Amino acid sequence: MQSLKSTTDLGLNPDFKGKVREIFDLGDTLLIVATDRISAFDVVMDQVVPGRGIILSVMTLAWLDYFNDIPNHLITADADLFPAPFCDFKSELAGRSMLVSKADAMPVECIARGYITGSGWKSYLSDGSICGHQLPENLLKSQRLDHPLYTPSTKAEEGHDENISFAETIDLVGQDDAAALKEMTMRLYSTAAEYAASKGVLIADTKFEFGNVNGVLTLIDEVLTPDSSRFWPSAEHVPGQEPPSWDKQILRNYLETLDWDHEYPPPVIDNDILVATSDRYLEVLNILFPDFAETWKEVL
Repeated sequence: MQSLKSTTDLGLNPDFKGKVREIFDLGDTLLIVATDRISAFDVVMDQVVPGRGIILSVMTLAWLDYFNDIPNHLITADADLFPAPFCDFKSELAGRSMLVSKADAMPVECIARGYITGSGWKSYLSDGSICGHQLPENLLKSQRLDHPLYTPSTKAEEGHDENISFAETIDLVGQDDAAALKEMTMRLYSTAAEYAASKGVLIADTKFEFGNVNGVLTLIDEVLTPDSSRFWPSAEHVPGQEPPSWDKQILRNYLETLDWDHEYPPPVIDNDILVATSDRYLEVLNILFPDFAETWKEVL
């Protein structure tokens, strides 16, 4: 797999540069490029994870295809069909880029939680609740919840997103859109969780983003990737223990062994850790969507 740290290395100048993705504003459309950058503890590493952006993009394409009855913003991922000058960089952009319709993005991260873990577990230990949802006593870490929870949050320009209540969501987007966001989030999560379970994968939690395209509520951005979700092997799930996961936990665990204060600049990472992280991402793609992995095998 080719690596790409930034499109600026190609002589291109994105209009927006996030931790991983770079976006080009083309008027009514956007070109989204997933680089191989990776962040941990809100710090972007100086090194890249080989092919990570391609894996994230192909995973998103696979889920968008699976959710073919849900409106989404994808126009094409075929680099041959990209407008100039991007079509001149087919080998560099293939598999990691999407041409999409521009959407009026909702100012809400739509999070679904099926298991008690991460920040939800910390909240439960503190006051017995997760984002305002009071839960039964004596739950175990990583335990499956009786019913998946909808826990929206803000989209922070910098730092951490903040959890908000459903009432606060209504204040942000109105009653109708708030209800639609919740309904679509929980429908997508339930559908995805059922499919993943058939492949031996548990989706502990995930987040979705939505926007309006020509007045239609539309699924946008990345979808059910190892960056936006926790994927666990069902065969290794034991309530009370933290299961191994298909995400960047390998990198986080490694960083925790170093004398580093979680501030920039980041430490130098062993190449074996970077490769192992890439392999972990690729593994869950092959488990969930082997046909898509085969279709994109030339770039993966």
